[in-house]
Amino acid sequence: MNTHITVRSVETGKDRKAFVELAFRLNAGDRNWVPPLKQEVYGLITPGKNPWFGHAEAQLFVAERDGRVVGRISAHIDHLALVQPAAQGMGPGTGNWGMMEAEDETIFQALIAHAEDWLRAKGMLRSLGPFGLSVWDEPGLLVSGFEHPPTVMMGHNSSAYRGWVEAAGYAPAKSLYTYELDITQEFPPLVQRIIQSGQRNGRIVIRKVDKRRFNEEAALILGILNDAWSDNWGFVPLTDAEIAYAGRKLKPIVFEDLIRIAEVEGEPVAFMITLPDLNEAQKTLNGSLFPFGWAKLLWWLRAPKVKTTRVPLMGVVKRLQASRLASQIAFMMIEQTRRAAVADYGASRGEIGWILEDNQGMRAIAETIESRINREYVIYEKAL
Repeated sequence: MNTHITVRSVETGKDRKAFVELAFRLNAGDRNWVPPLKQEVYGLITPGKNPWFGHAEAQLFVAERDGRVVGRISAHIDHLALVQPAAQGMGPGTGNWGMMEAEDETIFQALIAHAEDWLRAKGMLRSLGPFGLSVWDEPGLLVSGFEHPPTVMMGHNSSAYRGWVEAAGYAPAKSLYTYELDITQEFPPLVQRIIQSGQRNGRIVIRKVDKRRFNEEAALILGILNDAWSDNWGFVPLTDAEIAYAGRKLKPIVFEDLIRIAEVEGEPVAFMITLPDLNEAQKTLNGSLFPFGWAKLLWWLRAPKVKTTRVPLMGVVKRLQASRLASQIAFMMIEQTRRAAVADYGASRGEIGWILEDNQGMRAIAETIESRINREYVIYEKAL
């Protein structure tokens, strides 16, 4: 069999289309893969559309065998990540890779070698990945939890990829977990007591987000996020342009009773975002809004009914972290959104995460409400 593989840079619109379409062909037989909306993928990888490119650069590659595209990968450098403390996972000399798909291991090894060569040529000393460009875009390689589909904004990949990545000399740098729980059941008595004590604290107000002031609320939430997560491993701050971009993308699936902002004496200090699982509706669209996808999605968005809601982001300002007040606020927000998810959206299952393996505070909250790990993602590293 002819095993000659050619890897080349994505340069044209035709190349870009082949890069996007490959994932649909290779994952077509995986019943748990959820096809992304193609226009979202094009927006992600296109400078001028994704403001991430305002502080970062990327090169996409495709692999061909016998004139047929059989693999893809991205190599990228985030200049904001380069100035982060090395102890927090990024830092000087750290480049990234991601968006990998390949028919077999030989193709993958050719692709990762090209991605590494590109990073070396840019002066990088360490390769960290996978990331769907940034740490905010589906970070990590799925290594457990293949038996069910991912929830909204989470990734899914072939179980074979782990062996291929590790055979290329990569070692785990950090694990990310998602937790699941039955949200039709009330939380344990300990949690109920914490919530009740918070409710008696007149300084605390938990309010719904006001979608009429969407841009202002989005900026407020993501401002708290930048503060709350700033000491986390892998953190890269979101720019104002990225905050606005994320807000525009999230707005259609923002529902006021699922997003809470906590105030202490009138000052916003924490937030919790819960989303109905868009993947339940998106799975049938096969990545396209045409000819009838728009109508299906818009109809669903009018009054979504879902099995699962997901908490992708939650944060408390740094000065309150590890305090009793922070615990009260967190459990109060969780309880309010749990009730809304069940009553208004018909949800029976919740998913929390991702959560870093060493984020003891968030893992303790997840375990206290009796949730369990259902998926693990690993971010890998290698010296170049």
